[in-house]
Amino acid sequence: MPNEILTVAQSYEADRYAAASGVPTLTLMENAGRAVADAIEARWASQTAAVLCGPGNNGGDGFVVARLLRERGWDVRLALLGRRDELKGDAAEMARRWNGSDEPLSSVMFDDVTLIVDALFGAGLARPLAGAAAELAAALNKSRMPIVAIDVPSGLQGDLGRPIAGDCIHADLTVTFFAKKPAHVLMPGREFCGEIVVADIGIPTAAFETIKPALFENGPELWGAEYPWPDPLAHKYARGHCVVVSGPAHATGAARLAARAALRIGAGLVSLASPPDAMPINAAALTAIMVKPFSGANGLSEFLKDARLNSVVIGPGVGIGRATQDMVAAVLATKAAVVLDADALTSFKDDPRALFAQLRGNCVLTPHEGEFERLFPDLLRRSASRIEAAREAAAMAKCTVLLKGPDTVIAAPDGRAIVNSHAPATLATAGSGDVLSGLIGGLMAQQLDSYKAAAAAAWLHGEAAFRFGHGLIAEDLPELLPDALAALKDALDGSHSAGHAD
Repeated sequence: MPNEILTVAQSYEADRYAAASGVPTLTLMENAGRAVADAIEARWASQTAAVLCGPGNNGGDGFVVARLLRERGWDVRLALLGRRDELKGDAAEMARRWNGSDEPLSSVMFDDVTLIVDALFGAGLARPLAGAAAELAAALNKSRMPIVAIDVPSGLQGDLGRPIAGDCIHADLTVTFFAKKPAHVLMPGREFCGEIVVADIGIPTAAFETIKPALFENGPELWGAEYPWPDPLAHKYARGHCVVVSGPAHATGAARLAARAALRIGAGLVSLASPPDAMPINAAALTAIMVKPFSGANGLSEFLKDARLNSVVIGPGVGIGRATQDMVAAVLATKAAVVLDADALTSFKDDPRALFAQLRGNCVLTPHEGEFERLFPDLLRRSASRIEAAREAAAMAKCTVLLKGPDTVIAAPDGRAIVNSHAPATLATAGSGDVLSGLIGGLMAQQLDSYKAAAAAAWLHGEAAFRFGHGLIAEDLPELLPDALAALKDALDGSHSAGHAD
């Protein structure tokens, strides 16, 4: 499966590229319908299915599915939104090849049906569901029947990842073609889709070279080749030294979570820069992580003069206000790679541009939506999607922005963006974000660039959480990293072996 994500317009461009390369659009439609029929047969035994066809190419795919399922022994009913004589192009030809009858969508009854194929509308839908389609979507969502959607569930807009308004069909399986669209990875669209299958329908992969997508789904394919595995001849000083700035005595836990994560992810050394009042607490709680005292911004600046301290994480638990602004300035005055999270972001809510003026390319901002709103007021509200908001934020800040959430977006200032769907709901727990910041800082200490460090950390963060299951708390995450890293190493070694075998 490719990691590229195509917008609706880019998907149409891929179809045109295929046609220009000698693959007829009718062949693409036949292949699409066959892919859906194959996916259905791989999951369900032969039964009675209703295929709901719309007036466009999505409906044309549905006619192919209906024909192939019937040829394979299924009992198939077909309901059409509109009339056959109104269909055009490839959809009209596929309707001609269907030798069964059709019934109006408005009169569909499901008493004898046990599976639904939703071929009403694809990702290019530009208006809310209305009339018979809206009524049917509401009825289907109340039923217990399995639903298979073609391309996207009807009502879901492909670029936005959400319904334009009103109802959207909730599918158990969605089969899309060539590459995913934003709706397949953004929430709530990803939930509406159920299981997602990306099928090869004959579009040449060379289409990506023409389209040049700048949006990707997170995975080792994007950064695994540069992952900083330990060199057998290297020593700890060659693996970088990450500093995590601690808060005062009453708020030290967040920084310790980040520091342990940085050490687990492979930084050769990790130091916790600690205010004097927090020294006894941090020293008593830590072993392999060094505790270094500092007093205020001047003390932190003096400590960071050591050029070997090549990565800094600041924000978790440090407090909100002018003192934190000054410490951030001290950190950003160095050449170290920097992760700014939590309080380091909120401290600039009254003057975000003062922060932006100090940032540089080897920085990562890791806001959740509330912190994002403080730095980039109204940007989420006026953006078409979280992807566009993160992209604009990265351009404004001139550094990598990781917008946290169930569909975390990592954006670079040049417009590239990655959506991380590799994350379970259990990560919504206190301290999880602090661990993520430490993972990014630890990877940047090992010289992985900020954009790829953020993406790799987000993926491993999710992989570790998947390995625990329910009951996860933040303290568990660093201890799960060895298993997550072993799985990553096996996956990368396997992909390399497969490549050599070719």
